[in-house]
Amino acid sequence: MRNKINSKKGFTLIELLIVIAILAILATAVITVLNPAQLLKQARDSTRISDLAALNSAISLYLADVSSPSLGTCAGGTARCTASSTSGLTTRTACSVSTSTSVASTGWVDVNFASISAGSPLPKEPMDPVNSTSYFYSYGCSSTTYEIDARMESTKYGSSGGSDVVSTDGGDNATVYEVGNSLVL
Repeated sequence: MRNKINSKKGFTLIELLIVIAILAILATAVITVLNPAQLLKQARDSTRISDLAALNSAISLYLADVSSPSLGTCAGGTARCTASSTSGLTTRTACSVSTSTSVASTGWVDVNFASISAGSPLPKEPMDPVNSTSYFYSYGCSSTTYEIDARMESTKYGSSGGSDVVSTDGGDNATVYEVGNSLVL
């Protein structure tokens, strides 16, 4: 007579539960270390820095190329902003809101980039990635001087972060990223 040995191949319930628990712990650790919310904030801040650099370059080109440049209507204490706010990020006391991105002096930066001899260096004026009452772009000007500001979201680009841009930009506001040819407007 032959002995029949019943050998089953597979995992027991306990083994499966242990593997699932280990995977859950690893997933939690990875999410905690990577912090996806902070990574999204950093990505938006990188976009802000890039947008303001492009605008700064375009306005500098405009000032150098156009014989009688006009930086728009930033008269008095009013800045131009991309979102509703009680004040601009510049030292201006009020904010005139415009969500237009036209480069023909009807956008939120009231400069006619289309009058540059080689054409506008921008296809359209950039808008803040969030564009809310907390995060928006602000433009202040006076004659041939200007300042463009944005508030940073992430700790990386903030005043105590590893890539601090707000307190090292040379401007008069240590909580806002400022570019332009006069950072005290």
